[in-house]
Amino acid sequence: MSVFLREVKTENGWVRGIAAADPRITAFKGVPFAKPPVGELRWRAPQSADNWVGVRECKEFAPISLQTPPGLDPDNLYTREWNVDPEIPMSEDCLYLNIWTPAKTGKEKFPVFVWYFGGGLKEGNTAEMEFDGERIARRGIVVVTVNYRVNTFGFLCHPEITAENPDAPANVGHLDQQFGTRWVKRNIEAFGGDPENITIGGQSAGGMSVCAQVYCKENAGLFQKAIVMSGIVGDKFSDFPRFNIDLKEAEQTGVEFFDFLGVKTLAEARALDALYLRDKTTEFNKMFGTIVDGRFQPGPNVTEMRRGNRLDVPMLIGWTNNEFFSAPRSTDADGMVAELKQRFSPEDAQALIDLVKPQEDPEAAGKKLRNVSPELGCRAFLRGDQRSGRNHSPRYVYEFGPSMPGDDSGAFHSSDLWFFFETLAKCWRPFDGHHYDLARKMCNYWCNFFRTGDPNGPDADGTPMPEWEPYTEERPTVIRFHDQVTVDAEPCDPVKDLIVDSILK
Repeated sequence: MSVFLREVKTENGWVRGIAAADPRITAFKGVPFAKPPVGELRWRAPQSADNWVGVRECKEFAPISLQTPPGLDPDNLYTREWNVDPEIPMSEDCLYLNIWTPAKTGKEKFPVFVWYFGGGLKEGNTAEMEFDGERIARRGIVVVTVNYRVNTFGFLCHPEITAENPDAPANVGHLDQQFGTRWVKRNIEAFGGDPENITIGGQSAGGMSVCAQVYCKENAGLFQKAIVMSGIVGDKFSDFPRFNIDLKEAEQTGVEFFDFLGVKTLAEARALDALYLRDKTTEFNKMFGTIVDGRFQPGPNVTEMRRGNRLDVPMLIGWTNNEFFSAPRSTDADGMVAELKQRFSPEDAQALIDLVKPQEDPEAAGKKLRNVSPELGCRAFLRGDQRSGRNHSPRYVYEFGPSMPGDDSGAFHSSDLWFFFETLAKCWRPFDGHHYDLARKMCNYWCNFFRTGDPNGPDADGTPMPEWEPYTEERPTVIRFHDQVTVDAEPCDPVKDLIVDSILK
């Protein structure tokens, strides 16, 4: 009998995992947590998985969610970074999760980290190389990555879907995340995890997904902490208009999509081949995202952040300092002024014009407003959350911005994933010693947060790491993971501050 936990009994049957590169860690890959969402279950909330007889081999990742095949565009940053395999198996049958555990007996009750991948809710998967949970598991954490339906498979709405499922008319991709996390709550103790010490986390659309789960009051008690990485947007330059739209508007888009498909009924749409539906989704070329349905999602993110209307759990949130361009699209002074006046109230627009002075130097003005969408969203969340007076758990805030060797993209959107998963050795970039030191410290902070809700603690050699204080309006502490780890409590500059206040109006 193995001295490591290689076989586990779940509620549906036995599973057998595989030794990770470090044999003290066992990886269980492709564990089903719901029925295949195919046929009559397409566009329905997830259903409990079927039981099986014998021991199920869980040694390889299951097929990823149906999406445009990754790795086809050589000029795409993420193709170069990790979407390297255009032949990766994908299927509509995609509701599986993966577990990395350091347990030997199944009685250890390690803290549990549940991860939702990003990708705009239209792509992404748990098999991406940066999401290897081994390094986190080596610190005494059980890591779970949950797959979910994306694009039209996960976020399509239609009047017939609503009529058929009035209690779950939308957001089935988010319901997959919730269902997977509930499976973890019921089963993770057998893998050596503590079902009463679960942290959910995600980056980009995965971070937006965490927000959606935190705003869902029926999740009370499901998890105890939450991490949002580059996943709060709410500023007036956001490029995510399809997120947090009203159910009726989303249903109308669904009607248009059915017309585009050449079908008239839900039954006809369900009869379509899954790959055909995937390819027509790509042709349709619209964003499908979180829907304000009054059931799972009570209101738009900005409204919910203004009200502080979330589960009161400790949160760790942050952004990279070179996310993506979010400045006014106009490059001439007159055009920039016109765009500012269109996006903001007259008094805020004029105040911004006075601050950035685009008439004198529109290029410099644009730089003051660029790359800040997630930062402004995070700061608006923090300000609205505290001023609501409803939440009292600590909020820890970071900025990620080290040098990134290999090209001139800087600390781009998602680059922090290599670091906190501590998977730099899988990356093509020529990282050196100080990058590995930074990754180790980030992973330490995150794992401390998983354990206690407080990221502070010593480094691996016992030396103290910089003290990371909670963020408050009175002392807006931000830890900066640049080439060195530093902490400051400086207020944001007047331009950002004005936009943050404008978001919350």
